[in-house]
Amino acid sequence: MRIMVIGAGKVGRTLAEHLSSEEYDVTIIDQNEEILRECEDRLDVMCVHGNGANAKTLIDAGVDHTDILIAATAGDEVNMLVCLMGKRLGAKYAIARIRDPQYNESLTLLQRELGIDMAINPERATAQEISRLLRYPFASNIEPFAKGLVEMVEFRVQSKDRLNGLALKDLASKHPGLPRVLYAAVERSGDVTIPSGDFVLQDGDRVFVAGDVVTVTSFFRYLGRDTLRIKDVMILGGGRISYYLAKLIVPTGIRVTIIEINPAKARKLSEDLPQVNVICGDGTNQELLEQEGLSTTDAFIALCDRDEENLMTGLFAERHGVPKVVVKNNRITYASIIESLGLDSVVSPRHITGATLLRYVRARVNADGAKVEKLYRLLGGAAEALEFEARLTDSYIGIPLKDLTMRKNTLIAVIARRGKVIVPFGNDHIEAGDSVVVIAKERGLRDLNEVISR
Repeated sequence: MRIMVIGAGKVGRTLAEHLSSEEYDVTIIDQNEEILRECEDRLDVMCVHGNGANAKTLIDAGVDHTDILIAATAGDEVNMLVCLMGKRLGAKYAIARIRDPQYNESLTLLQRELGIDMAINPERATAQEISRLLRYPFASNIEPFAKGLVEMVEFRVQSKDRLNGLALKDLASKHPGLPRVLYAAVERSGDVTIPSGDFVLQDGDRVFVAGDVVTVTSFFRYLGRDTLRIKDVMILGGGRISYYLAKLIVPTGIRVTIIEINPAKARKLSEDLPQVNVICGDGTNQELLEQEGLSTTDAFIALCDRDEENLMTGLFAERHGVPKVVVKNNRITYASIIESLGLDSVVSPRHITGATLLRYVRARVNADGAKVEKLYRLLGGAAEALEFEARLTDSYIGIPLKDLTMRKNTLIAVIARRGKVIVPFGNDHIEAGDSVVVIAKERGLRDLNEVISR
């Protein structure tokens, strides 16, 4: 499959890196020769110097033979223009990064009129992920599947937990009241495991569990993790993520304070978000944070442009006893450092965008099979959670799972069927139309038939 990425900025390069690692034929177009040289040195991609909004540049780069065109420049208008021209010049599918809130309400119309097959908004998607973390503050990360019926939640085992020191197969007998969830993946000392029944949970393990919303909530209530209710949120930085996040959580009754150092941005936020307390000041100033009530807030969200500032202010809030701290970080190399410092809830717009695009690309590659409906990278990309829709013609339909062959290092985590969520065992089976969530340590899976077979 041939994929063309217009714009070699942070998002464009990240997308090109993800796509080339899965052996897609990737072409990058950008006007910055220095950035293109860096891409050529680091990535297995073809680089073209030029303006991606110029028809001649697109034609010379082979847009007429392109399966998916991704417009990821810094300008929303440029991205929309690129998609319009790309489709007219022969690209089969077009994806545009559209970030500005002013386009959000008319997005459906824009997509239809400009031939945009998919619009991605990293900031809005990041805000949605943070809002889920605020609804379930006991979790490090939360990802919904099967149209919200299934949730996969990451948490860290604590020494006081009833799970600590027990093998998974013994949990039901030792704790008969413990709601039954699927233990999908565990990370310990940098090693990721898809656990079997003999696996013994230990203090400090990062664990992903999956199940329906009610069961997952009951599971954490049993562990005593649901005592915190978020009522007050302090946000550092007044960018687009902060705007989208405030729009999502203010209607739920949460009180929001945003600290923004730029007077013009602070004024605009105050006008656009009249129910939000907007403070113009330096949010990295510890005295200002204390004066604005950091020690009494329920959640602190660090959304500055600089990862280093997010990390330092996040640590300060953690040390101040703020119950829930979320930091934005786009540098994968910082992940282990952040984890070692105790900051578990980390969001990355680039990571979210990359996973969204990979799901779409894999679905397009396998449009006739049990294609990927959703993709979520777990534990820094060491494993993946994928959602497939089972098809009537697939060979595994109706056969008990115990009688099927399972791909190594994969696990059928959850089956969603007509509004019911099933944590599967050997006698369970898959029916046509089921949403099937799979955990895999291997990247690049594009079809449920690659996971299970007769």
